[in-house]
Amino acid sequence: MNLLTYIVKRVFLIVPIVLGVLAITFLISHIVPGDAAQLMAGPRATPEIIERLRHEHGLDRPLYVQFGIYIAHVFRGDLGKSILTRRPVAADILGYFPATFELTTTALLLAIIVGIPLGIVSAVHKDKVLDQFSRLTSVIGVSMPIFWMGLLLMLVFYVRLGVLPGPGRITGASPSHITGLFILDSVLTGDWRALGDSLLNLVMPAFVLGNAVLARVVRMTRSSMLDVFGQDYIQTARAKGLIERAVVYKHALRNALIPTLTVVGLAYGELLGGAVATELIFAWPGMAHYVVRSMTSLDFPAIMGVTMVIALIYILVNLLVDISYAFIDPRIRY
Repeated sequence: MNLLTYIVKRVFLIVPIVLGVLAITFLISHIVPGDAAQLMAGPRATPEIIERLRHEHGLDRPLYVQFGIYIAHVFRGDLGKSILTRRPVAADILGYFPATFELTTTALLLAIIVGIPLGIVSAVHKDKVLDQFSRLTSVIGVSMPIFWMGLLLMLVFYVRLGVLPGPGRITGASPSHITGLFILDSVLTGDWRALGDSLLNLVMPAFVLGNAVLARVVRMTRSSMLDVFGQDYIQTARAKGLIERAVVYKHALRNALIPTLTVVGLAYGELLGGAVATELIFAWPGMAHYVVRSMTSLDFPAIMGVTMVIALIYILVNLLVDISYAFIDPRIRY
């Protein structure tokens, strides 16, 4: 099996997963107590109006017919109309999602850039000072609650020292809207002041959100590297006289990366779905505000739309992780 065939096969496996996610979100929305037509009509609506809305949205049809209509709308990009905002759910998500995507992606990149080298150093210097420091940092990162760390950093670096900006996505004027990603829009428009403001405002929330993932990446990289160091081919490479750097980075690291990539892929989906506390603490105008408001008002179309989008991104990220396996270890293609 060549690489292209492997990729096509993995892409086709996405279809039943997506249909499964659609089925689960659809069923949950009908199991949860509450009448969608009543919520759309409002508390003062007459029974006639509620019945008319139920008929217009197909809520009086059999469940399998409603599911078919729902799938057809989703594949056309129609996620329904929000009960709370009275706007298309897709438009609402496009308005809130760039902020969350920018925050979670930066947090993940921070975890990768810092976590993998720290895990390598920890494995190479096993049981020494650097290893003990790395393991202590990992334990702190895993055990420290996000909300507590966020408040602590804000108290120290914003309130006491004043070296970092406070809550919000940007301090000054926002860059011209192109993609909704402030960093990318600032670069595309050459607005370097907005770029600096965006990066400074991103430091604390990205660190808080990525800290737990960073700890897991360090621990997994260290564990995988130590396991690989015990393999016969590593001992053979050293016996042949290869320098330690070549043994570590050329022979050991490549074989140790697969478990780490698995952790990274799973963590990205968790970051997208679990950035609520960080966004609320730092007043970050992302999906958290939209999700919380939708849940408290039983806005079923919005909840289902957000769930579908996060699940789809989670699936795509894990597809990229699976494809990266084939590049790292060619044996996986066969």
